[in-house]
Amino acid sequence: MEGVSAALVTLDQLDSDFWITAGTILFLLVLSGFFSGSETALTAASKARIHQQAKSGDKKAQRLEALIDDKEKLIGAILLGNNLVNILASALATRLFLDITGEKGIIYATLTMTMMVLIFAEVLPKSLAIANPDKMARSVSGIMRIVVFLFSPIVALVRSIVWLTLRLFGINIADIQNKITAQEEIRGTIDLQHHEGALVKEDRQMLGSILDLEDMTVEEVMVHRSSMHAIDIKSKNDDILSKIVHSPFTRIPVYEDTPENIIGVMHAKDVLRAIRRVGGQLKRFNPRRVMVKAWFVPETTTLKEQLNAFLERKTHFALVVNEYGDLQGLVTLEDILEEIVGDITDEHDFDVPGVKSQSDGSVQVEGTVAIRDLNRMFDWALEDDNSTTIAGLVIHEAETIPIVGNSFTFDGYRFEVTARHRNQLTGIRITKL
Repeated sequence: MEGVSAALVTLDQLDSDFWITAGTILFLLVLSGFFSGSETALTAASKARIHQQAKSGDKKAQRLEALIDDKEKLIGAILLGNNLVNILASALATRLFLDITGEKGIIYATLTMTMMVLIFAEVLPKSLAIANPDKMARSVSGIMRIVVFLFSPIVALVRSIVWLTLRLFGINIADIQNKITAQEEIRGTIDLQHHEGALVKEDRQMLGSILDLEDMTVEEVMVHRSSMHAIDIKSKNDDILSKIVHSPFTRIPVYEDTPENIIGVMHAKDVLRAIRRVGGQLKRFNPRRVMVKAWFVPETTTLKEQLNAFLERKTHFALVVNEYGDLQGLVTLEDILEEIVGDITDEHDFDVPGVKSQSDGSVQVEGTVAIRDLNRMFDWALEDDNSTTIAGLVIHEAETIPIVGNSFTFDGYRFEVTARHRNQLTGIRITKL
């Protein structure tokens, strides 16, 4: 009887240890799931939204923003906590299975803990976190702030060991961190939102064009001098007035002797005011008193710089010159704005035939049409780093000035020269292959 009683006491004690150990393992798995979900939520949460909420006075958002400012420290604390609970849970499970099944307990413990950790401590919490990372990040920010504070000494030590180890292999983390620029991050977000259907093509192009202002120069958007409307200061007053009336523009350059010798700019409203002051008598009208001093800018000026200059000077018109001071063309505020929002037309604008789709799927284009406009119109990807116009692109790729009938294939498109005037390509047929 005494032997049976001893055996029952031992069995009861074993059952008690089993349930305590099993409960501890489950608790550790819950902690592991908390750390895994928190890691996903805190890294996937939108910094832009959090920053905006923090600026509006949201306390949780402010706490969360301070927490994710040092991501290396945050991730270090999460990984430390996650590894601690996972290793402890695995050790307890191994001991538990060894007591029950003997030497085979190691295999059973490994298989069981792998499945438990994978399903309940990794996939499940991370799936919940990724579904609404901002909300979960705000919820766990208070607890994670305490965890980071408690683990910070150990994390700092681990970080130092990691940095020193990497330096032994010639790697300096300080040199490779934060290489991505704000523009690249914004552009990537725009492309991602467009790919996911949140941004339509027009909005994507508009937002992307704003970022391109810093990379584009006035040379790429200017009206070339061959296409400029200009007034000869030595013309008769009737001819000057007639040219202003028939011009689609309100600001017109004024030259003397040669079109390249610009001496000023005349505004249509100023001309009307001057004619009114002299009672409509054109003979008393003096065009030299009406025109204003011309403003010249280098062709290498970026669109962002030129836009800021237009706003600062409160003017809309500038003449473009090259490094030798030779006139290249003109640029207006409207030219820059059209790079962002697309063509801006009004009742005085006139249509210039430049792009015409053909029945066979090809596109007939004038040589002066900008590559950027074609890419926008047809959602193409023609390279525009070395050339501004489609004629310039063909000449650059052909490395010669082609004659009518020549065709070239590159970048997935076929270009056929259909018209040429002297050394200028005036007509090109483009077919996307």
